[in-house]
Parts: sequence; C-alpha cells; structure tokens
Amino acid sequence: MTDWIGDTFTSDVGWAHLETLVNIGNRMAGSDGEREALERTRDALDAVGARDARIEPFDVQGWERGDSAIRLVEGDEATTDCENPTVASGPNQCVALPRSPASEAAGEFVDLDYGVPEDFEAAGDLDGAVVMVSSDTPDSLDRFVHRREKYYRAVEAGASAFVFANHVEGTLPPTGSVGTPDAPIGDIPAVGVSKEAGSRLARRYEGDELAVAVDCTTPEAESGTVAAEIGPDTDEYLIVSSHVDAHDLAEGAMDNGAGTATVVEVARALAAREDDLDTRVRFVGFGAEEVGLVGSSRFAATVDPERVKAVVNVDSNVFGRTLRLDHHGFDGLEAAADRVADRFDHPVSLGAELVPHSDHWPFVERGIPGYMVSGETAGRGRGWGHTGADTLDKLESRNLREQAILVTELVVELADATVDTERRDREMIAAALEAEGKATGMKLTGGWPF
Repeated sequence: MTDWIGDTFTSDVGWAHLETLVNIGNRMAGSDGEREALERTRDALDAVGARDARIEPFDVQGWERGDSAIRLVEGDEATTDCENPTVASGPNQCVALPRSPASEAAGEFVDLDYGVPEDFEAAGDLDGAVVMVSSDTPDSLDRFVHRREKYYRAVEAGASAFVFANHVEGTLPPTGSVGTPDAPIGDIPAVGVSKEAGSRLARRYEGDELAVAVDCTTPEAESGTVAAEIGPDTDEYLIVSSHVDAHDLAEGAMDNGAGTATVVEVARALAAREDDLDTRVRFVGFGAEEVGLVGSSRFAATVDPERVKAVVNVDSNVFGRTLRLDHHGFDGLEAAADRVADRFDHPVSLGAELVPHSDHWPFVERGIPGYMVSGETAGRGRGWGHTGADTLDKLESRNLREQAILVTELVVELADATVDTERRDREMIAAALEAEGKATGMKLTGGWPF
C-alpha cells in the first residue's frame, strides 16, 4: 500500500504545526512561549492519533535577556556619554549569549580569528582580555569547534569577557548558550555580534580597552517534555524526537520548528500505518535543548538502554532539501537508511562520525543507536540558524513533506522485528570521540560523560 505517501505529500498537518510554533514568538527554555509550544505539540500529537499525549514537567535554570553592549573604555570607566557611545549595541549588532552572567568586564580587546585551539595557543597571555572569536571553523581543521568550547577556552585562559562574531553577512548577531550542567550560568559575560560589527571591532579597536556589559535575570523556571505513543505495546520501543524550544531572538523556524513539525507529520502517517509497526514508537518533544540538552538528558537518564531499539532525532531539517542522517557508526542504522534510500530511489546523505550535539546525544553516549536527522546544507555552521533570520519564509512545505515520507518509512523499517540495530559499548563511543578529536572540547565544557 502506498496511499500513505500521497496522503503525506498532500497533508498540511506538519506545515500547519510549524506555522503555529513560529507564530508563538519567544520559545526560550522556561518561558511562557515554550510552555505554549509544548502544549500545542501535545495537542497536535493527540489530534493525529497518538495515544496518552502528555507533558512531563521539570525544573530548569531560567534566563531572560536585558540589554547588552560593548563600550570603549577611556580612563578608568567605560564611556557612556552621548558623544562617545557604545561601539556595539542593539539588536543588529550585539546580543547577550543565553546563560551569560549579568555583569560588566573590561580588558584589552584581542581578536582571535577563528578561536580554534591553535589560535589560543598562539595568542599568549590572555589574562583579563576581552576575547573575540568567529562562529566559523576553518576548512583546514578536521572537526567543527563548537561555540561552547571556544567560550571555555577563553575562560580557561583568564579572559574577562567573550565576544562571538558571526561569519554570516547580514547584520545578524548569533546567539547560543554558555554554561555547563553543573554550573548553568557561565563564568564571564558573553555576547554575540554580527559579522559587520565584528569586522569593525577588529579593524578599529584591536589592543584598546573595551568593556562588555550584559544585563539579564536568572529566575527559576519550568520546562517540560512532550510524550505520546503509537503502535503495539511492546517492551522494546523506538524514540522519534525533536526539541520544541528555540532561541528568543527569532521564530526558530528551522531550529527547530521544522523538526517538531516533521515529527507531528510522521506521527500522523504512522497512525495510518499502525498495523505495519512491530515495535512501539514513542514520540518525544524535548524542552530546554538550546541550553544544554537539559530535557533529553533528564529523559535519557530514566530509560533502560536495552529497551530502546533506536532514536530518530529530528533537528534543523527542511531548510536543506536532501535529508541528512548522521548514524554515528551504528551499522544497523546505516544499513536501514541505505535500504530506505534504495527503496524510494531518493538521495539521502549519510554521516558516520559522532555528533555530540542535539537530543540524540544523551542516548548515543549510552550506546543506544541514534540518528541525528537534519537537512543537508553547504558549508559549516548553522547559516541563518541561531539568528533573527531563522524565519518561516526560508523553508518550503515540499521539503517537509518529502522528508516526512522518508522518516516515516525509516521508522517502519527500524520497527520491523527482523531488523537488528545493535547497541554499542560505551567504551567504544568514548574511543571514537577521542579518535575524532572531539573529546578535548567535551572535557573542557563539562560535557564528557565517560
């Protein structure tokens, strides 16, 4: 039966949910908007036929932004008079990074270019400096260096403040959280600046004394996890997941309204194909992903790894038309993806390296087979992601429908009782991270679980 394919390609359920999410506005972890998004996702899963749709709440460290700025220091104090105002401020130039502390710090301004380990080593003494790094990673490096690693290298080097400069043009300051699981509020004030503001800072203020000021509040807050199920009541189950929260600067259309909308569309398709499922499917919408995988880490800690057959986590798809499946070296997942691609004669991009970001990771680090499902895009980094330009107009409903069809078939394939996904030993995961050069950064940021 292939009727489900036509039904999915003509369905507006997923796209309608995407519009619902982006129209909420601020979906920052712990906010009223995130709570509304969790409720709307629960209701959408219930409406398409998933059973026992619910929200499981949990406490989270809240963070609410105020103003932020970079000021030129003259004499003993940062200048605030009208004739010599801040050198970077406002929504098109400078924004606080979530979970930055509320503080102001000054020091010699040092542009560290990409901010990869070699740049920090070459810089020498950075004690008390205001350090700026790029959001990009050079092609010469064989791994992506995450924002958080760059931040904690700056902290370790004794920097007084951190400036994260976008490499994407368009006056788009990037966001992205700092902090660790044990210390959710970071050590030094941190801001994101647009490419243009970063270029101006590097050109005009290298070696000058600058002050970075962040105003924010850090209330206690509540987030949650949406859960629902489809399929037979088996002990073993699959998890199909996404994160519902988004950064407060944008609509969060690609990251990750698209992923959550795809999960809802897949749930609709699987409800119609329930007889094809040999294994129970749990649909999960995580809160507080953007502030350190909080929801998925809590959830993963409660599961029995032997009962989770695989995790299919959808994050930042639809913007790229070709579906990308990072399978983390699990042979069973790679084989299942190949079979689906061959069956549909449809391009699918596969990746074998470990991706220690997004909500699959708390499961994969425990040896549970897991995909990171995204959209294939050119170049490194998020592009418009994590900026105010992550908006609905950049996405196409065609891509969402095509990808939902492929993910639906992939889940049915994995649910087949004859398909073995085979878990991996945690020591193998740790060794692979070491071999891929990712262990150093994870240990630095408090994300090393081994």
